[in-house]
Amino acid sequence: MTETKQFGRTTLPSEQEQAIKKAVRWEVFTIVYTSITIAVIALVVGESQAMRTAWIEDMLSLIPQIAFLTALLFVRRRPTKKHPYGLHRAMGVGHLVAGVALLAVGLNLAIEAVTGLIAGEHPTIGTVQLFGQTIWLGWLMVAVMAVVIVGPVFLYGPAKSKLAPVLHNKLLYADADMAKADWQTTVASIVGVLGVGVGVWWLDGAAALFISLGIIWDGFRNTRTAIVDLMDQRARTYDSKNPHPLARDIVSYLRSRPWVADAGVRMRDQGQVFHVEAFVVPHRSKVSVEDIDAAAAGIADIDWKMQDVVVMPVGDLPDEADTGR
Repeated sequence: MTETKQFGRTTLPSEQEQAIKKAVRWEVFTIVYTSITIAVIALVVGESQAMRTAWIEDMLSLIPQIAFLTALLFVRRRPTKKHPYGLHRAMGVGHLVAGVALLAVGLNLAIEAVTGLIAGEHPTIGTVQLFGQTIWLGWLMVAVMAVVIVGPVFLYGPAKSKLAPVLHNKLLYADADMAKADWQTTVASIVGVLGVGVGVWWLDGAAALFISLGIIWDGFRNTRTAIVDLMDQRARTYDSKNPHPLARDIVSYLRSRPWVADAGVRMRDQGQVFHVEAFVVPHRSKVSVEDIDAAAAGIADIDWKMQDVVVMPVGDLPDEADTGR
């Protein structure tokens, strides 16, 4: 992962090159940090279903980082005859794998939590000997959960959320979004543990259900986003909330060419970069190759994400083309 400039058929601008380096460092830091928290929580998990569910969620949270780092090895490769568009879809595939894993495990944990509540299972939290003192294990659970939340909520969560728009990386954005929402898991697990301590046994199962529903929501949202991107929906922003404004910029640029009467574009997200099919209605029946090449080069210069650009003269714009209006 030393070569960060190479990105498919082009090289990254300086800002994106530095962002990639920072993203890799934060993903490695997250893996190390989360691995430590998994080991620490394992020491105090006890019989609390809420703690066990939070522990499993921490394990699942490793998937986006591993998917991102693995996909990054592929997206840097140049296009070949076998893969003429490059391997940028690897990022979308990683996004899909992370989403499906979260959804599947979340559903299983939710069923387990509901089953426990229906069966009326009463968890017990015992005591431990620490420095010669007998301490209720629940206090250690609460202390551990309060400490481990520092990383995702205050360190790598906000850092990744700043890098995601710079790189237009939806997997990195989803990873940051889940990390920043970890405080909900922490609060739920603490409530569950304290509920057992005061004799409200069902709070533990309810907290486990709440955490599992959060996992299901994360899984569903990421699976849906990854699938529609892989199905070539209209390119959208890194957070998938709006159509990407670059389509409008492309159309405006083409209409500014003196030989173009009207223009439209079909732009799809290949995972961080775009494939652009630009349609132009020329003023005259004959268009020079030089004009077409210049238009394609001009579109590519608008933004680093324009990795594949095709400009096609047409008599009428396709109905599905984005005309920027």
